[in-house]
Amino acid sequence: MARKDDILSIYTKEVEGIKEAGLFKGEAPFVSPQGARVKMEDGRELLCMCANNYLGLGDNPRLIEAAKRTYDEKGYGVASVRFICGTQDIHKKLEIPGNRRYDPLFFML
Repeated sequence: MARKDDILSIYTKEVEGIKEAGLFKGEAPFVSPQGARVKMEDGRELLCMCANNYLGLGDNPRLIEAAKRTYDEKGYGVASVRFICGTQDIHKKLEIPGNRRYDPLFFML
């Protein structure tokens, strides 16, 4: 049976090989709100190519204020996805009104 140190040694060598090959992806934390440009810890400003904020909603002041109000009224949210933990009234308010054929799930970031 392999010992913990033996296994860690194997993983360490594998990661070193990935780094030597130029394939390692480290983290590059930014300190600004996410937008088209982000400010890095070292002060550089970089273009952010992240598709998850393509509408620019991540730092929209109106949405930030609405989220703060909702936290006060509803808490942080349900413990998991809707089909497991249930639907809150806020979900129904956010969904497409008048859509009789489908009852879509609304996913919030």
